[in-house]
Amino acid sequence: PFFQAYCVTEPGAGSDVAGIQTRAEKKGDEYLINGQKMWITNGGKANWSLLFLKFSLKIPSKHKIRETEIKFSFRCAEVLQLYTGPWSPASLEHQLYRYRLTRYPWTSPEELSSKVVLTLIYILNSQVAAGAVGLAKRALDEATKYALERKTFGKPIAEHQAVSFLLAEMALKVELARMSYQRAAWEVDMGHRNTFFASIAKAFAGDVANQVAADAVQIFGGNGFNTEYPVEKLMRDAKIYQVRGGKA
Repeated sequence: PFFQAYCVTEPGAGSDVAGIQTRAEKKGDEYLINGQKMWITNGGKANWSLLFLKFSLKIPSKHKIRETEIKFSFRCAEVLQLYTGPWSPASLEHQLYRYRLTRYPWTSPEELSSKVVLTLIYILNSQVAAGAVGLAKRALDEATKYALERKTFGKPIAEHQAVSFLLAEMALKVELARMSYQRAAWEVDMGHRNTFFASIAKAFAGDVANQVAADAVQIFGGNGFNTEYPVEKLMRDAKIYQVRGGKA
């Protein structure tokens, strides 16, 4: 399989791409890259890494932020960290000290600016929102199935008003979140800037994923806190959708 990593976050900068400090300095036919990147999902197994950096050039700062694809040597990956979340992916910290880049796909540093970088981030935010909706839908499905099977007082708990109302609210939130990310994706398909709708989708869908997952655990009761059932992991996984990709 082909894996790609997305290298934006640094110890002092994340979605604030204007604050990144990783720099590339031209030396003859090469670029020397110095800096530090962290929280790089798939960093340990990526075939290619999409690296965001600044060029040490005397041009307006808004034009300095660039992206480029480079193939990392594993010697650059010095710190391996694992975190709780979907599939528990490896998150690497790349220490880039005088990393030599001899082949690069651009013709001039002025080609891309921070506006382009932010556009890519908002496109990714739509994808993050879609993932959040998928998790919320799974939690809703699991809770619905359990509520139809689990019986108390001689009938399925789904027939108790408190549980049925909760399931209805969960379904409402899932469908609204789905429409929000689809609107953001549609704006991209139409060639429009989707900053506004992507921000709404990511913020709303991330909250919905956490709310619906927590409600699913509530419907499962004590079983919801048991690793033999899936909803406890969904609740743990949901948190990343309020964090991943930076603030909405």
